[in-house]
Amino acid sequence: MVGNKEKAPKTYVTDLLTGILNRNVLKNVTHVENVKLADDGRSIVILDQSALPNRTEYLTLQTLPEFYDAIFTLKVRGAPCIGIFAGYAMSVLARQIAGELELSGAVSSEKWRSFINRLSELGGELNSSRPTAVNLSYAIKRMLAKAESLVAENQSSAESLLNELQREATAIHEEDIEMCRKIAEAGLTLIKDGDGILTHCNAGPLATSRYGTALGPILLGKERGLKFHVFADETRPLLQGARLTSYELSKAGVDVTLICDNMASIVMKSGKVQACFVGCDRVAANGDAANKIGTSGVAILAKHYGIPFYVLGPSSTIDMATATGADIVIEERDPDEIKNKFYAEPMALPEVKCYNPAFDVTDHELITAIVTEKGVIRPPYKEAFTRLFK
Repeated sequence: MVGNKEKAPKTYVTDLLTGILNRNVLKNVTHVENVKLADDGRSIVILDQSALPNRTEYLTLQTLPEFYDAIFTLKVRGAPCIGIFAGYAMSVLARQIAGELELSGAVSSEKWRSFINRLSELGGELNSSRPTAVNLSYAIKRMLAKAESLVAENQSSAESLLNELQREATAIHEEDIEMCRKIAEAGLTLIKDGDGILTHCNAGPLATSRYGTALGPILLGKERGLKFHVFADETRPLLQGARLTSYELSKAGVDVTLICDNMASIVMKSGKVQACFVGCDRVAANGDAANKIGTSGVAILAKHYGIPFYVLGPSSTIDMATATGADIVIEERDPDEIKNKFYAEPMALPEVKCYNPAFDVTDHELITAIVTEKGVIRPPYKEAFTRLFK
């Protein structure tokens, strides 16, 4: 078993989640924190998303194999959440490396170089856990850059450097909370009271922080007294929409209807959907957006029925080094997820081959607008992104 299952620490977050489990309707369900650095900075406590919605379990993780497994097996999932987790993981790993190298007192430049090399090596291994989500590599590179800059500044105290790295990881988390709030505010300008909204996969507080991205406007609007009806695609084969999105919205008191992925067309055709909101794991420089498998199909349907299709995510998800969606690496997962997962018996013969990509890429021509913490971005995206990051 990876990690240690334990009761959550007695915190505001614990009390909040306990309330959710007891079926209390809590307006501030939007503030659930699912990743937390331990007080001593040597481990990470996570809410195991793979156990939801039937079990609320916490894991305490301390080692690189545990960190890798948590991301790969979707105990930690959602691009922004993965980035937050990776920042804390790099901080924890830095403390472990410092102990292994016995860094104390005045540290020689040779030992500092060994420290940086080892941290870079472990960061590379962690980065390979899920290649599509750009937030993972972003957080790892940011933490490495911080460590290198501190060493270059002749940081003599190992403890001081480690504390600075921990502060940097915390900053990544705090920045995401603020970004989600701003995304929610910007997205709320695109919908009105009474709208029907279709979403795919999960991009709420569990996948990010606080309000979430794609669910942010809905949850913020709910807090402000607006009423929306959300159609949540179940999102085969891992059912993030069923297990997580409908869970979050229901607990927040939002009117939500769960549908199978292949029901999106009839719901749109019937006039019940006025907008589509989805998250993103990576956005290319031309606006092509990678998100959970099935998203591009939703976008095609929305285009056919004249429904605006919005992609919501932090600006860190925009990868200007990736020219188009064709350059995005798409993770392929175990075929067993299609044939066996969630079933009492296999749903296909053992010899039947399966193709199980975790993501697809939605062409920028199908995207009405991309919403970040910097506002609503409309096409042409390459020019808009260039201005955004200038």
